[in-house]
Amino acid sequence: MAYRSIRRPVEEIAVYNAALKHLPDDESLHSALFLTAASNDMYDEQHRAAVALNKAFKRQRYTWWIVIANDPDLITQRISLLVKTCAFNEAIDAASDALEIRDNWIDYKYYVEAAVGEIGQLADDLDAQQLLLRNVCERLDKWSQVRGRARGAKLALVDFAAKLHDSGYGDRFDSTVGSLGDRIWIYVDTFQNKAICYSDIMQYFSDHVRGTCATAGSNTTISAELLDFHDSQLSQRIQEARENADSSEDCAQGWVNMEKIRYLLQALRGDNDPELWTKGVDSFLEFGLDPKKAKLMSATASDMVLLACQRLIQAAFLAYPREHQQTHGLLSRALFTILSVLEEGIRLNGENFLLRLYAIRLYLCLSCYSRARALYDTLNIKNVQNDTLGHFIIGQGLALGCYIPDLELSYEGVSFYDRARHTVPRELESAYKNGTYSNIPDFLEFRDNLKNSFQREIAHRCALRGETIAQGCTKEVVETLKAADTQSIDLTDCMLTSLHDNRDVKVMALLTPLEMDSCNLEILTRSTPLPAENWIRLYSLLPQIMHFIAAADVDMLETKKRQLFDSVEQAGAALSAYDKAIAHGICHIASVYICLSQKGDAVDEKIGSLVNSIEANIPDEQMFDPKEAALDTLPFSAIRALAAATEVFTYAVSAKHAASSHHLPGSNSLGFALTQLRKKALRSVSAMRTWTNKPARTAICESWIDTDKPMILSAVSRYMQANYKQAVDTAAKGCTDSWLKSAKGILAHWEQCSL
Repeated sequence: MAYRSIRRPVEEIAVYNAALKHLPDDESLHSALFLTAASNDMYDEQHRAAVALNKAFKRQRYTWWIVIANDPDLITQRISLLVKTCAFNEAIDAASDALEIRDNWIDYKYYVEAAVGEIGQLADDLDAQQLLLRNVCERLDKWSQVRGRARGAKLALVDFAAKLHDSGYGDRFDSTVGSLGDRIWIYVDTFQNKAICYSDIMQYFSDHVRGTCATAGSNTTISAELLDFHDSQLSQRIQEARENADSSEDCAQGWVNMEKIRYLLQALRGDNDPELWTKGVDSFLEFGLDPKKAKLMSATASDMVLLACQRLIQAAFLAYPREHQQTHGLLSRALFTILSVLEEGIRLNGENFLLRLYAIRLYLCLSCYSRARALYDTLNIKNVQNDTLGHFIIGQGLALGCYIPDLELSYEGVSFYDRARHTVPRELESAYKNGTYSNIPDFLEFRDNLKNSFQREIAHRCALRGETIAQGCTKEVVETLKAADTQSIDLTDCMLTSLHDNRDVKVMALLTPLEMDSCNLEILTRSTPLPAENWIRLYSLLPQIMHFIAAADVDMLETKKRQLFDSVEQAGAALSAYDKAIAHGICHIASVYICLSQKGDAVDEKIGSLVNSIEANIPDEQMFDPKEAALDTLPFSAIRALAAATEVFTYAVSAKHAASSHHLPGSNSLGFALTQLRKKALRSVSAMRTWTNKPARTAICESWIDTDKPMILSAVSRYMQANYKQAVDTAAKGCTDSWLKSAKGILAHWEQCSL
């Protein structure tokens, strides 16, 4: 158990083998040896232990352990191997046998892939091709008649038509299989009243109009003729679906699915007119925000609210691109309007996961961490969701001055991975002991994904930063930095590329394929780029640099500073302005310390560069004069820039304390410069705190609510103000309260960071 607790499986197995020499008939020792090997991917030891168990004790369980040691999912793995080796006829038979007894979508996929491959091998025998086509279609039709199996079998027919189309057969086999377009609409007609219908069929629509099912990309030519075909099919159905929506929840779901298809076709056509994206939204809101429908048809009513918001988001970012700073005020107002819709939807259906997820994203776009965090907490994130959904919120508090709440959330994420390290092996052992062998591949994959998780590294880096900031600017922090273990975060490129990205970027119920970046709402609603390898490298180098400053290791400091500078230069748009500001600030801090250590002549110049880099991110206090338009800049840049300045200042003070403790000449000059900078920052942050306390609410009313200034969502804004004023007030309070808490958090930190 001691070796297990410190994760040294080789030594643990050696102990079991030594014990078995003295107790060869002890079944529990043999089992423990097998389970240890199975939990640590030691396949040879696992197989030997299974053979020894089966030979010694003759139990059926151990026979299965031998099989599992070689291949945990033999049926599907065998079919896959046959397809990969082009043994298509055998693969067809194996998949058919499997599908006779179980409804497994992966088996359907392999069955279709094998059939298309076999048709290719029968290229010179048209009769044989037609016979195979008929057999495949008849079997899929037969399986679709079995209760509970219609969805998989009918979708496989769509997939069959798609793969034939993709393989270059065109319309040669349409008379037997049916055209891809017809198959898509047959599927829609069959399942349009099911919530799963659209997600099943979306990719086939996209691939069909692009003319490919395997290599679709954002630059693929779109067929106007095929788009027109789908538009004509949709127009025949969508009006009827809209008229019948009040009849029942199933009919309402049919309308939802038709509207989702309309959204997709519009995106594929490349509509860039914001007005076209708002078309029909009024009917969505009238239906989705109706209290009676919200009660009787809660799922579809919420879907309609969500669909309205998705269209409004698309329209907002088309009208006011984020990169155009001069329209940030209009974009903020548009996003606020959408938030008022989401808040009313959440009030009517507090259980809807997606409405809250979109609200979290938009609040973070407006730098409103507190309200976003409150909504995130209501999601009741547990266990593996920390790994898949943690990226929505972890690190955002650091960027918005809410340091302690973010640190607590980072700790929760880190503790999940620590717990999983112990619980997953136990679950794996239980699966072997109880004979639930079908669970074993899932446990193995789950364990490996968590062990090498991207989000795990992100949560850990956020926790390290949060701890440093939480300690403040005391002199004791130098000893903490000096004693820090930096070897564990000195990641190599090989280690970075081995990380597994388990973050769920599909959870927002996207209505277009992921590769369509211009219509990808998950990308559009990000407040900052999704952290990637460069982000992890940056925040791994940061604590290392601070450690080498505290340890007075100038040679290593030079090396790490150069690595950080190069990494940021290579990152480009992969890092946010906030992250780059911190990276540049850390480079300046390193340069100052190196110059102080070497007694260089350019100390004052280096100190000046450091102070200027921090000061550049501190907004002028005049910005928060009630007469100024602070709403134009605060939501998108001011708070994040100020939070970056605050974090860099914290590291700069720690570097000053380190320089003083090392008795470096010039440390007093650094301290004086930082003291003067702190005075300016305190004035600016105090002005922001005063503005967010009351004037901010007045500014929202004047600039976002009670205004006649035109904006792409003006009609929606007036509709919400006239009919759902409480939701508008909730969104306004969410913004002002969040900004106030950010201001208080940042101000408190500057106040305690005296030198």
